Amino acid sequence: MQSTRPRRTVADYLRLHEGTLAELIDGEILLSPSRRYRHQRIVQGLFLALHAHVSSTDRGEVCVAPLDVHLPSGDVVQPDVIYIPRGRRDLIGEWIHGSPALLAEVLFPDHRERDVIVQRGLYARNGVGEYWVVDDERKGVEVLVLSGQAYRTHAWFEVGDALTSPTLPGLSLDLGAIFA
Repeated sequence: MQSTRPRRTVADYLRLHEGTLAELIDGEILLSPSRRYRHQRIVQGLFLALHAHVSSTDRGEVCVAPLDVHLPSGDVVQPDVIYIPRGRRDLIGEWIHGSPALLAEVLFPDHRERDVIVQRGLYARNGVGEYWVVDDERKGVEVLVLSGQAYRTHAWFEVGDALTSPTLPGLSLDLGAIFA
């Protein structure tokens, strides 16, 4: 007879020690090591650029990991960068509850599959309108836009390009500065 592990719940997740880098995806608590310096530099660059744009246009809030996002499905994730439009600030409490308009993940070498495949599907099922997959190895960003229940590629941007976003009109992000 084969045994299976019991599905973990949000209550189990919330019992983790504060500051634990973990996510609750499909009933599994997935732990992560702390981020490397390079990863954090890219996240910081994205955050600062998005924050400057959003603040100057009063379009909402930009947050940075680690911050729990409690998705409608019951999964809890910690995306690297989170954008919530002004009209949806009700999602913001101690954590984010609901589906942000835009999430960005900088690929982490130890779980590229989680970011590229698992979270892509999870974010689409939960109605996250735009998802950025930031790839330091390729020095580029794939901007994905929700179309029905799945994402379609809006564009692939790399160093030398100015990243634009359907969700954030007027944004022109210099990827050379992000991947410097």
